[in-house]
Amino acid sequence: MLLRYFYDEKLAHASYLVGCQKTGDAIVIDPSRNIKPYLQFVKEEGLNIVAAAETHIHADFVSGARELGVTHQAKLFLSDEGDADWKYQYVDEIKHQLVKDGDRFSMGKLIFEVMHTPGHTPESISFLLTDRGSNADRPIGIFTGDFVFVSDVGRPDLLEKAAGIKGTADCGARAMFKSLLKFKQLPDYLQVWPAHGAGSSCGKALGAIPSSTVGYEKLFNWSMTYTNEKDFVKALLEGQPEPPKYFSVMKQINKKGPALLKDLPVVSEITSMEQVRGLLDSEQIVDTRPSQEFAKGHVKGAINIPFNKAFSNWAGWIIDYNRPVYFITNPHEADKLLKALHSIGIENVAGFMDSGKIIASGMFSLESYTEVTSLEIANAVENGLVQVVDVRNLTEWQEGHIPNAQHIMLGTLQGRLNEIKSDKPILVQCLSGARSAIGASILQANNDFKQVLKLDGGISQWQEAGLPIV
Repeated sequence: MLLRYFYDEKLAHASYLVGCQKTGDAIVIDPSRNIKPYLQFVKEEGLNIVAAAETHIHADFVSGARELGVTHQAKLFLSDEGDADWKYQYVDEIKHQLVKDGDRFSMGKLIFEVMHTPGHTPESISFLLTDRGSNADRPIGIFTGDFVFVSDVGRPDLLEKAAGIKGTADCGARAMFKSLLKFKQLPDYLQVWPAHGAGSSCGKALGAIPSSTVGYEKLFNWSMTYTNEKDFVKALLEGQPEPPKYFSVMKQINKKGPALLKDLPVVSEITSMEQVRGLLDSEQIVDTRPSQEFAKGHVKGAINIPFNKAFSNWAGWIIDYNRPVYFITNPHEADKLLKALHSIGIENVAGFMDSGKIIASGMFSLESYTEVTSLEIANAVENGLVQVVDVRNLTEWQEGHIPNAQHIMLGTLQGRLNEIKSDKPILVQCLSGARSAIGASILQANNDFKQVLKLDGGISQWQEAGLPIV
């Protein structure tokens, strides 16, 4: 048996390729939309992808299962658990097998047993893997999807908070408690292969190591310490981060079946500065440069979402899926940028513009914003001369914030600008400065806010300077 781990940092998403070295067959578990890494790997190893399997209908990225099924004739193994509202709708066009608790399927000498593990979603399943090629008669590990993570479990509130289905959070939490009772009965030696790592919004305390064991999680995963269902439900639902609003879009895309990559429109560079000028006044413009560069000079109306590990998350929060979007970026990063956008279903990309050429052309009036240190701005904050806007998550805010600050979580800022008074300078603040840079760009793109400041180092620097929080 051969097992290969693939990880997308921008999505904190883990997928797996399992190969039977005796037959040359391979299966991908929870594939990402960009299937090229899998194809390159099997080419190097002399394998052939014959199947793909999913643990549930994903909410945080576009699945590559349909892509593998249509373009490479892979057979899909998909959950038939859960209610009628969450069944795959595209499977009739491809080879597939809908599976339920206790079902088994094989690929070469590899045996997969399905375990229904609802909680994160009603249809969630896990796969126990046995390698018969090495004469094993017991499983080596379990692919848990968004059921059990390293140090955490999947959140049960996404259908309610992201998809708007009332009453499902409490029901999901109770289902998770029962699923964990089943998990605890598994052998301690079983390896645990989850679908996400630290940084994912599918849980609240995910570990940063790629895998674990059942025994280790039983000892140290916070969720395994509860024996009372009521206490567990309360603990699980408390402190979950705000779910990105694009999660509801992903659920529908993966349920109905995403478009094939070959059918997506070709995106070209816009080289005419006159054409660029015509776009700036009315179109959705995103500048992907590092925040330090953006702060020093950027075209009016552009929103800054730096192309780093957090890009996909904030792009999904901020970009309007229903409008064309243009990017000011480094042309050498354009292909990677498109892959990241397609991975969260942003397909209405109308073009990109070379950031270096735009800045160097001298044809555009550039804006900038000022970064200030805590000590520089403390007196103004204390005397009410600036309005502090804290763009952190609610749980962070509740742990302590700058006196008289206004809390608006970054992902909701665009829709709540009318709540911010524009009669004084706005000081945008987060934990360390990364999110506040995006927030400052959103405020500055709105004509109502004439002076926007960013707190360098965020509330961390504020506290290090000995300044008060409440």
